[in-house]
Amino acid sequence: MALLRSVATVGGYTMMSRVLGFVRDVLTAAVLGAGPVADAFFIALRLPNLFRSLFAEGAFSSAFVPLFAGRIATDGKRSARLFAEDALAVLLAALLLFVALGEAAMPWLIDVMAPGFAADPAKRALTIELTRITFPYLLYISLVALLGGVLNSVERFAAVAATPVLLNLFLIAALVGARTLGWLPGHALAWAVTLAGFAQFLWLMAACRAAGMALRLPRPRLTPEVKRLLALMAPGVFGAGVTQLNLLVSTAVASLLPGGAVSYLYYADRLNQLPLGVVGIAVGTAILPPLSRQVRTGLEAEAKHTQNRGVELALLLTLPAAVALAVLAEPILAVLFQRGAFGPAETRATAAALAAFAAGLPAFVLVKVLAPGFFARHDTTTPVKIAAAAMVVNAVLTVALMWPLAHVGNALATSIAGWTNALLLFELLRRRGHFALDAAARRRLPRIAAAALGMGAVLYGAALALAPAIEARGLAGMGALAALVAAGLASFALLAILLGAATREELKRLDPRRRQQR
Repeated sequence: MALLRSVATVGGYTMMSRVLGFVRDVLTAAVLGAGPVADAFFIALRLPNLFRSLFAEGAFSSAFVPLFAGRIATDGKRSARLFAEDALAVLLAALLLFVALGEAAMPWLIDVMAPGFAADPAKRALTIELTRITFPYLLYISLVALLGGVLNSVERFAAVAATPVLLNLFLIAALVGARTLGWLPGHALAWAVTLAGFAQFLWLMAACRAAGMALRLPRPRLTPEVKRLLALMAPGVFGAGVTQLNLLVSTAVASLLPGGAVSYLYYADRLNQLPLGVVGIAVGTAILPPLSRQVRTGLEAEAKHTQNRGVELALLLTLPAAVALAVLAEPILAVLFQRGAFGPAETRATAAALAAFAAGLPAFVLVKVLAPGFFARHDTTTPVKIAAAAMVVNAVLTVALMWPLAHVGNALATSIAGWTNALLLFELLRRRGHFALDAAARRRLPRIAAAALGMGAVLYGAALALAPAIEARGLAGMGALAALVAAGLASFALLAILLGAATREELKRLDPRRRQQR
């Protein structure tokens, strides 16, 4: 099936990036731990990523890809390329101005994002300095989002999915330099972020040229097509970036908690992002272009089929991941992160946050699968309204839970907000007749959930049996963790087949060794 091949391509490269990202996070934990420099750098990394999600991967991509893909379907590639060039020129001009304003307003932005840092002037000053270094990353990665939309629309998924690998390689090099050459770790990481953004931009420019879609840079002008793009983007600024906005609220509140809370949430979220990136982004990326073409050409039945299979595939991969992360949170962190500046206390605090984030993982993925149902129909207003409701839920619960549950309350509030968002998207699509679970999905989804819960029981028992090896860490701990991963994969695959949640052939297609490159 074409969707499965596209998801496998995106997911395979994303998995490579996430594995490198995991290596980077292990090194970061060992070098920075959960101290003031770590807190400062994570804010410096989060701010450009927040705006990237809002303006680039969120609002821009969700508006640009349906317009670009629809233009290819109706007017051909040349017309679509000219539209992309006009969008590139306007986007670049707007980003240059925005980055300049952001640099000037950085102290104010940091006070909004991390108000608790005001109590420590040195920490606040370091955060401002590091964020000014990383903020230009927003410029490059936003241009990367446009180039990636072009490539995804012509079904060249591999180059785009491989792009994040460059960021992780740059950050790993910075951490190695900090440990071996005496570089200041916070500053080395900040410079690596911006340099990686420039490298990613050059990489996709070359990929577009190879795909026959090389873009020139004309004079910025607001053509009717660009105005249409901007009109679709405006409401999507908040709708598409709801996850990052929820994390922003959590970060602001976490800065008011005792030192280290920002870092605990960062490390936990990074582990949670592994399956979210591999599954959610992959399925969402693969669904939007064909869904846009099917809606544009009036193939509503095929559009519903595409989204049903996307929901099935997303939950087949995400539910077991969520259960595994919740059950194995502490063993994973103890074996992989507990070294150097990251000790047992940091392990326990981060594990609690990871379990809370894992509870919302299926919801975060469903948002990425369901939102294209609106974007493909050029409706970016409805997701904004839903995002606003989810943000209210997140803000209220974050404040309400911060005192009894500390940073864990922040993570739990984010998960509940994610479920609010996903369920509202589903319900509105259903009411409008744009989506409904078909017979195959209604049969499979409860079986996927049962297989995931059964796997969780197997993992819980196996973790108890292997506890001594996990506590020993080192090679024994790594071996025990590998055994737990193998047990989880094997038990879920077996239960999925026995319960009818998936066939052997479908599970085999998810094997990266059998992936068909595109």
